[in-house]
Amino acid sequence: MLTVVLSGLRARWASFLGGFVALALGVGLLTTMGLGLSATFHAPERSPQRFASSPVVVQGRDQLVLDVLRGPETASVALPLDRPQPVDKEVLRELRARWTVTTGAGSPRADGPRATSPDAVGVDGPADEVRALVGDRAQVLTGADRVRADPDPERDARALTALNALLGTAGGVTAFVSVFVVASTFAFAVALRRREFGLLRTAGATPGQVRRLLLAEAAALGVIASATGCALGALGAPLLARTLVDGGLAPAWFTIGGAGGAGWPFHAAFWTGVTVALCGAVAASRRAGEVGPTAALRDADVDTDTLPLGRALLGTGLLLAGAGLLAWTYATEPSELLKRKTYTTLPMLLTGGVALLSPLLVRPAARLLRLPGAVATLVRENSAASVRRTAAVAAPVLVTVALAGTLFGSATTVTHTRGTEGRQQTTAQYVVTGSALRPVPAPAGTLLSPTATTSLFARDGDEAVVKYGARAVTDPAAFAALAHLPVVAGDLRDLDDRSIVVNEEFAHHRVGETIDVWRADGTGPVRLRIAAVLALGTGDNGPYITRAHAPDAPVDRIDARADGDTATEQRGLGASGGGGRAVEQGPETSSGGDTATEQALKASGGTVRTADAWAAANHPTSTPQTRLGMILVLGIALLYTVIGLANTLLMATSVRGPELASLRLAGATRAQILRTVTGEATLAVAIGTVLGLAVTAAVLGTLAAALSALSAPVALALPLTPLAASTALCTLVALASSALPAWRLTR
Repeated sequence: MLTVVLSGLRARWASFLGGFVALALGVGLLTTMGLGLSATFHAPERSPQRFASSPVVVQGRDQLVLDVLRGPETASVALPLDRPQPVDKEVLRELRARWTVTTGAGSPRADGPRATSPDAVGVDGPADEVRALVGDRAQVLTGADRVRADPDPERDARALTALNALLGTAGGVTAFVSVFVVASTFAFAVALRRREFGLLRTAGATPGQVRRLLLAEAAALGVIASATGCALGALGAPLLARTLVDGGLAPAWFTIGGAGGAGWPFHAAFWTGVTVALCGAVAASRRAGEVGPTAALRDADVDTDTLPLGRALLGTGLLLAGAGLLAWTYATEPSELLKRKTYTTLPMLLTGGVALLSPLLVRPAARLLRLPGAVATLVRENSAASVRRTAAVAAPVLVTVALAGTLFGSATTVTHTRGTEGRQQTTAQYVVTGSALRPVPAPAGTLLSPTATTSLFARDGDEAVVKYGARAVTDPAAFAALAHLPVVAGDLRDLDDRSIVVNEEFAHHRVGETIDVWRADGTGPVRLRIAAVLALGTGDNGPYITRAHAPDAPVDRIDARADGDTATEQRGLGASGGGGRAVEQGPETSSGGDTATEQALKASGGTVRTADAWAAANHPTSTPQTRLGMILVLGIALLYTVIGLANTLLMATSVRGPELASLRLAGATRAQILRTVTGEATLAVAIGTVLGLAVTAAVLGTLAAALSALSAPVALALPLTPLAASTALCTLVALASSALPAWRLTR
């Protein structure tokens, strides 16, 4: 058996080349992505900066610890505070009485209006004695833990979160597309070998021997390709790290260890490759074993039994699962459809289901071609008769177009919607932003609404505590006049120091109810009355409290409107709103035509923009990092599409010598034959494109319905450029891969 397998691989190396390349690249990409994911699991160890010379650091509490129910028992949960609490004055007095105490530069509390005590101090004393003195009144940090007292100690971990999601998405797309392409390649290769299997059966081979022959070929191919892919992945990992760093997707210190790093990515990728090869051959080997001896005598190329029962059941299951999950998510948690994890995974189920069932759609779609002429007739009839070949070409195109449409379309739609929503939520003419804005006196006839970013904690039943991003309002009356929030109950004008504005995500969200909240610094609980309830929207709506509950949060936004400037007409809801002009601080950007409001706002020390310009800057259509991430994911899909198309068409056209010779004998010219072959390839690409657009329409349509259910503006965006580029590349590859072997066969 081994001799027969190796001889078969050598004799038919051309037909196995596409599957080998696809599998090797798939394993290589999985190895690279796995090594990248392994590198993102832990941020690098960093030495303390703020208290580098102090052996011991005493820091205020930086977590809120509350008790929740876990079944019949009570458990404690800890949630991070925005900044550590100040060190108790009595503790400071006792520490200074015994040791040298230093206050690190850059204390987050040192700049606040109520900064009467630092959030951390360095102590030149023995750690055990410091712990005994401090007790449970503060935290005592030593060694590497002192980095927790540095400004923004979680920055490294946050920098890796988005990268982790990107690499996970890319790895998932790689696995999905590689499995699909490799399985399709094996299935089509087996379909082309029916006469060979018929001869083997005529020579006395049993169905079991034929199946074992194919499985042995797949195993040998899988082992060799997977080993090659692991080596390619180890070489590509450092290159991926440099690309991510250069593209701004990863911090400058990010590296991937390559072959010297974690071992699990190599094992996972290798055995995944072998499994994919075997799984791709199982169904094909079953069909090969059913080939009878008389198949060697058949000359007809009309496909029969193009959709085996197993493929039909699997395709139907995936299609129903994808459609069902989309409908269920829309009905129960429409906000989940706005998350990358959802709009990346669910379309794969739909795409896989449609691709598996594509042979059912190929023949009716091909019959729709009603162009006049002999070439058009041949294209239509050949495509309808050779369903396997047409479906094998259409399937990878379908996958690529569907991924391009759903990934780019969903991401762009969510981004556009958030930008539109943000612009609609203010009637201001100008928005000033900055990390810590200075107070600005309001010119006559001008409304100013300063707000600050903060957070608060609230219970979600008895089982959980949720941290919410919130905004603290300085002037509730001005805020109510300038805000245009999606209020579903209550009135923004009722907001005061004893009340709160919540959204529908809160466990309690009825006007007049009271809820207990903990402030950003961990103090509380504070009982507040619900003054108004907002629609959930895209997730950026509320809650809102007054600055009395966040006195140390620096103002980072000022909304302004001069009533004499017809601000209501310039809200930007379709109007120009001042042309989107940004007025940056500094004399070099002052045009001399600034209004009194603009001049006054510049004194805040922040960036002054018209509301339209602020909305465009705060919610850009896309960033270079986002585009690079999407291009990386789409590039993987396009790479496999090119491999699948080229391999399928080269194999299919290379065995059509007798058919093309018959056409020449019937009087067809060489040019007519080339037009026929390329026309069939183009029709198959068109069918795949239409099916991919259908999947895109289903996903984006459900997303639009979810946005509407969330009371968010629907800014649906169809990614025309990625779709056009993907379709054009598929068409070019299909034309070249079909024309070249046809030209050689008709010489």
